[in-house]
Amino acid sequence: MSKPLNASTHPTLEFNPPPVLRNPHVQTLISSTPLRSWPLKRRTKALQAAAQSVVLNCSDGIRLHGYYNANPSPTRGLAILLHGWEGDAESSYQLSNAHSLLHAGFDVFRLHLRDRGPSHALNPELYNSTRLQEVIDAVSEIQTLYPHEKTFLAGHSLGGNFSLRLAVKAPEQGLKIDKVVAVCPVLDPWRTMQELETGNPIYHKYFVHRWKRSLKIKLEHYPELGYGDTLLDMQTLADMNEYFVPHFTGFETPESYYDAYALTGNTLANLSIPAHLILSQDDPMIPCDDIERIARTDALTIETPRYGGHCGFLMNWKMDGWIDQRLLTLFR
Repeated sequence: MSKPLNASTHPTLEFNPPPVLRNPHVQTLISSTPLRSWPLKRRTKALQAAAQSVVLNCSDGIRLHGYYNANPSPTRGLAILLHGWEGDAESSYQLSNAHSLLHAGFDVFRLHLRDRGPSHALNPELYNSTRLQEVIDAVSEIQTLYPHEKTFLAGHSLGGNFSLRLAVKAPEQGLKIDKVVAVCPVLDPWRTMQELETGNPIYHKYFVHRWKRSLKIKLEHYPELGYGDTLLDMQTLADMNEYFVPHFTGFETPESYYDAYALTGNTLANLSIPAHLILSQDDPMIPCDDIERIARTDALTIETPRYGGHCGFLMNWKMDGWIDQRLLTLFR
């Protein structure tokens, strides 16, 4: 059943930053700079020190990794957090969300996708975004290890894409998820890749650097993958896609690979778990009009703040995160 686009489901929590922070590139870029990460790492020092490093056993011998923080007085359930492409459990938005949720009475698990954080050595095969089953298995293992009456899932960017796809599959997989929140989820991955390749060169350079760095770490553990010399010559995302997609994903072309995990079309048509999608109208990577191409059900609510950039949503120069507050209102 098609649903109209909701501008805001909670007007009292409308995101309204000061003028300078209304620039989408300021919001997007400052979130990844020391201006935010340094004070945040100090503020979350206790959280990081207390985090339990966990290796999760999935099907077919696959293993994923994450960090678990137990609340001394858990009252609100378990929150599982998923990072974005080339992010990790120590990305600023992950630490900020975890800190806020932990202090509000949640236990928190920050899950790494394959080949992120310290997990490159766990599996010989390379990461790709169609590997949904291993994330489903990991969430199931988390629930087995840390049973709670309620479980919530939040993902940013590509993690938001995974979260919504997981929500569709959860009932048939025997997963009980009470609520999913997707922040700036990748809706049409191929279109997003085109935005990265043709848009602001800062973003393109950032993702080329991060992707190449991850692939180099992987090669240190599995030199038999054999792409070292080829990687040295690659300068663009297009170069990397043209090589790595046909060689390591099972798809013949980059476009077919990216389309395989798109949320557009009927991907969300069978969504029955309550889910909330937040996407800023000025996101420089995820075109907001992609929302018009996803299936709507009664389980899905959508919020499109005017500002926020890509996974920014910084409320002030103290670097306070609006998403931290938003999750606390949504995880009920």
